[in-house]
Amino acid sequence: MTSSFQAPIGTHDVLAPQSALWEGLIATFAQFAFRYGFTLALTPMFEEIGVFNRGIGENSHVATKEMYVFQDRGERTYALRPEGTASVVRAFVQHQPTIPYKAWYVTPAFRYERPQAGRYRQHHQLGVEVLGTDDPAVDVEVIALAWRFYQALGLTQVRLLINSMGHDECRRRYVDVLRGHLEEYREQLCDEHQMTWAQNPLRVLDCKKDACLAVTNDGPSLPDFLCADCATHFDAVRRGLIDLGIDSTLDPRLVRGFDYYTRTTFEFVAEALGAAQNAIGGGGRYDGLAEQLGGKRTSGIGFGSGIERLLLAREAEGVTSNLINRTIDVFVVDTTGQDVATSIADDLRSQGYAVDRAFDGRSMKSQMKLADRSGARMALLIGPQELEAGQITMRDLRSDDFEQAQQRVAREELLSALRERLNK
Repeated sequence: MTSSFQAPIGTHDVLAPQSALWEGLIATFAQFAFRYGFTLALTPMFEEIGVFNRGIGENSHVATKEMYVFQDRGERTYALRPEGTASVVRAFVQHQPTIPYKAWYVTPAFRYERPQAGRYRQHHQLGVEVLGTDDPAVDVEVIALAWRFYQALGLTQVRLLINSMGHDECRRRYVDVLRGHLEEYREQLCDEHQMTWAQNPLRVLDCKKDACLAVTNDGPSLPDFLCADCATHFDAVRRGLIDLGIDSTLDPRLVRGFDYYTRTTFEFVAEALGAAQNAIGGGGRYDGLAEQLGGKRTSGIGFGSGIERLLLAREAEGVTSNLINRTIDVFVVDTTGQDVATSIADDLRSQGYAVDRAFDGRSMKSQMKLADRSGARMALLIGPQELEAGQITMRDLRSDDFEQAQQRVAREELLSALRERLNK
């Protein structure tokens, strides 16, 4: 029977065995975040709309076309989170933790856009944020964390693009020159940017359409307008990456999509994916965002990665390695009619074993099919005879030698016997 209810357009259900990949990916990231000194931050999935409008830009494409906005019963206007950074910075401003504050997060994010491979209306991000220092060594550390994480996922065809957007003064000089260039060639821009180029010229650099690419490729280059301090900062970041053996490619067009970025910006692309949708992560500095959200001016940097896109990149590269062990150790087959499986399973689970069992009084044949399907290494068989004798039959489900695979042991000796067999 087919349900009349389906997952909403642009969303998807993640069930086993695919969910084990998600679990492993998140666990791997959590481990890396811990190694680098980050602590977990959990923030609401919705915020007052101003949190996002001030950060990503009230006139940005995301804010005007993609955010899910609603009013609650108190007629307050909220938005579902479209990205991870603004909420963490809002929490930093509100709670004022000790700096440098290093946080990691994993969260769903919401954008109303046309669903594509690895791009959903509810997608999932993980990332890190550092607030309270403008040391270029922090930029290097954040980028290195992402790079090493991708390596741990088995990705080998990842390229790092990097740029600097400068600070207010040098970026303003560049934007003035860029605006003049765009005005001269405005009729050659794509339809959208013929109408909007003047509102934020930097967004034209982010356009992937051939018309805008042709105009901006012949225009001014942002790195040429960096002030001395920003140029020195950017040089230190690039040298730091070289020292760690991390290759990067300068991309003067890389401005990312949000208003809050300053100085270092970067993006990771997976070359195994199609060119149109190959970004698997990115981020940069946002030294003015805390101030925009009502706090003191505080330096910040972070990055985010989409989980769906990362898993697509692994698949495109043919990476099949498991990220976490989710194999059942033992399956208990109980045909006593007295439900001794519950106590056996509880004893073994308390000793750290992964244990499953059947329910509903199934037959021996049915339970053995479930045991084999579970992937368990060992089956523990207990029927009326074993129950009366105080014994349990152990069967190695992955052995072809029946005589060697099966062994009957006293119940009090089960743990030691099981430990010996599983260690083998």
